[in-house]
This record gives sequence, C-alpha cells and structure tokens, in this order.
Amino acid sequence: MVLNDLLGRKLSIMFSAVPSVIGYALMAGARGLWMLLLGRMLTGFAGGLTAACIPVYVSEIAPPGVRGALGATPQLMAVFGSLSLYALGLLLPWRWLAVAGEGPVFIMVLLLSFMPNSPRFLLSKGRDEEALQALTWLRADSEVHWEFEQIQDNVRRQSSRVSWAEARDPRVYRPVLIAVLMRFLQQLTGITPILVYLQTIFDSTSVVLPSQQDAAIVGAVRLVSVLIAAVTMDLAGRKVLLYVSASVMFVANLTLGLYVQFGPRPLTPNSTVGLELMTPGNTEQPSTTSFDYLTLIPLLATMLFIMGYAMGWGPITWLLMSEVLPLRARGAASGLCVLVSWLTAFILTKYFLLVVNAFGLQVPFFFFSAICLLSLLFTGCCVPETRGRSLEQIEAFFHTRRMSFRP
Repeated sequence: MVLNDLLGRKLSIMFSAVPSVIGYALMAGARGLWMLLLGRMLTGFAGGLTAACIPVYVSEIAPPGVRGALGATPQLMAVFGSLSLYALGLLLPWRWLAVAGEGPVFIMVLLLSFMPNSPRFLLSKGRDEEALQALTWLRADSEVHWEFEQIQDNVRRQSSRVSWAEARDPRVYRPVLIAVLMRFLQQLTGITPILVYLQTIFDSTSVVLPSQQDAAIVGAVRLVSVLIAAVTMDLAGRKVLLYVSASVMFVANLTLGLYVQFGPRPLTPNSTVGLELMTPGNTEQPSTTSFDYLTLIPLLATMLFIMGYAMGWGPITWLLMSEVLPLRARGAASGLCVLVSWLTAFILTKYFLLVVNAFGLQVPFFFFSAICLLSLLFTGCCVPETRGRSLEQIEAFFHTRRMSFRP
C-alpha cells in the first residue's frame, strides 16, 4: 500500500525481486526449519506485493480496447507458473525447485527494465514530459495528445491524496467498497479451501485419483478457463462473465453438497487427512455397482467449479479492482483489497476442517453455494460494466451517482 504510491507501480514490482531472491536462496540452502519458514515468509511478502501492484500497472498502461485481455494475463501466467512447478516438481528435488524459482525473478527484472513507468503515476508526481514519452512508447503512436490531455486533466483534479474526510464521499468510498467486497466474495466462494484440500475432498467422496494427476487436471482446467476469459472479456464484457462464473460455481457447489449429503459413503479414506473428514457413523460400505459412476459426480463438479471460477470471478475481480479504484486512492486501496482477500483466504483455510469435523463436509459447500447466489445479486446491483471505457470515464461514472451507465 505504501510502496505502490511511493515508488510507483513498476519500481514496486521490481522491488519485490529483493525478498523473492533472498527467500528462494534461504529455502534452497536451508539448514533448519527456521530458514524454510523465513524463506516462505519473504517469498510470500514478494507475492503479496506483486498481487497489489501488477493489476494496477497493467490497467494503467493498457488501452481500453484490450485492457480486459491484458488484465487477465497475470492470472494466466500464475496458472501457467503453477503448471510449470507441477512439472518441475516431478523432476527436481525441492532444493533445486527453490533454485529454479530464481529464474522467473531475474527475467521479470530484466524485461521490466525496458518498460516505462505508468503515465498516470508520472503525472501524479509532476513528471509531465516523461509521462508523455511513456504514453507514446506504450501506444507506439505519436498521436496520443488527446489521451494524454484527458489523463492529465483527471490527474490535476486529483493532485492531492485522499483525506479521511474525503473518504466519506460516495465518489471515493463506493468504488473502494465495490473492489473490497468483490475480493471478499471471491474468496468466500470457496476457491482457496477447495484447492488446498482438493485431495482430501476427493478422498472423502470416494474419488480415486493420485495427487499428481489431480494437480495436473486442476492446472489444465484453470489454464483453459483463464484463456477463455482473456479472449471473451473485451467481447462479452465483465458482467456477463461474472454472471456465468457465479452461476457455474453455484451449480458445482450445490452438486458437491448434495452428493456429500445423499451420496455413497467411502468405506475407508485414502489419506490421514481424509480420515479427519470422516464423521462418526460413516462406516457403511458403498455399493460396488454405483462406485464407478457416482464417484464421477464430485470429480466433474469440482472441475466445473474451478472452471467457473477461473473464467470469471478469478481474473475479473483483479482487473475490476484496478479499474474502478480512484486514482488518488488506487495504490493504498489496491493493497487493502489484497489484504482483505488473503486474510479471508487464510481464515477459510484455517477453519475449513474444523467446520467439516463439527457439521459435515456438505455444510461448507452449501455455504459456498449461498455466497455464489449473493455474488450474482451483488454483480447485478453494484458492479459497473467497464468494457471499452478509459479509466477516466470509469472514474467519472462514480461522480454521477447512478448504478449503471452506457458507453
């Protein structure tokens, strides 16, 4: 939140390389548990920093017509990186896997050194000539004066930071509240605990699938789904994909909850964690005639949920966060959104097993289903369509006090 406005988006992303390199080095050469924990803490800090800065940087340098596709690329690359790690993990020991993590960091710093800073950030610091050069380089066109003047006019009207008194202005708090609530609802759909306890869920629903295969299948489904989102986001619009995404996740979560509630019970779990998910009395043997077919239901429902998330509420919430936030509060507010998101993910992951042991595995899925319905209502009532609009037009929309606007 501090570095985003102090150093700028580009330099903040490059700065994340410092804790990342040190963290991976500590893990690669770990001689004790404390080195592993410290290394993970530093790489986690670097990940949080890039999560807050990259979407803002991409949205501020992208032309309106392709901002959706470019805004989906951070999620696309994250999924591609996960798939690459799965593949490398089958070939390399964990120490060399940490060494391999240094490679993308150096590539990122090298490529970013050729990129300009965000023109909006440069204008906010009074570096007008440098901002014009950056915008000309980004558009590969010398005729950028109209866009530059539009950005410059907007920045001049917001030359100071948001004060606590101004934070009570609906023109400021409404877009911030929309962005924060979207990140909150995104996590409440259940994506993090489902991914973390995926093998456990499969064990508890009689899905026999090796952990290497479920990681590969999840990665492949997420990659294809984010690609679909990147291609269609600027064609169909953000809200259409959010509707489709929430509807698909609702059906998938409801199916999983109903299957756990009424489906066959496994005789024994396939893992020690799965044993924790077994409720007392669930010891009856499933019928062998239905096992081969019915156990496809949780597998397909889980893949459907991941696909629905990855084509809408996964990448679009990151993009909308950087689109709707007002310029003066964009750096700090994006950090707040990421903080709310990861804090919610931590709490859900921490208490998922406790809820399952107390009430059963079906209860979290029914809760996630209800959140998906709430997300549909929230999208219809509060989320503006930002497709094809400049960041200045989006910001002007919140000054009109209307819940919808047309291009």
